[in-house]
Amino acid sequence: MSTPEFFVTPGYGETMLADLHYHQALRIGDRVEISGQGGWTDDLEFPEDLETEIVRAFDNVERTLATAGATWRDVVAVHSYHVPDSADFIGEVPTRVMVEQFRKRMGERAPIWTQLGVAALGAPKMRVEIRVTAVLGQAA
Repeated sequence: MSTPEFFVTPGYGETMLADLHYHQALRIGDRVEISGQGGWTDDLEFPEDLETEIVRAFDNVERTLATAGATWRDVVAVHSYHVPDSADFIGEVPTRVMVEQFRKRMGERAPIWTQLGVAALGAPKMRVEIRVTAVLGQAA
């Protein structure tokens, strides 16, 4: 078995490690696991617009994957967590934007995906968090 390597996303990842004592990514051999990424800036601020927050979360996943030598094209599994629009539906906007971003960043490859509605996430004003698993060499 390979030795685990931990990675810190430059910018916000350094703050997360110092303040919350966790890394953003882990690589073991050809497998990369990342911590859940929100739609925050390096200053840990969130946009007012939900669509922008989701796209920024995808950008942060991309940045974090890159620290461990992976890309969206290597992603095989996605878990997304959403503060829902209502008690019985995550909402049209989160689902639509997630699918648009999958297609934009992964092309024709489609990951497995679990989309969950939750009551709250790890920071005030946070409405989405995305966690992925990548296997290096999946990019076509």
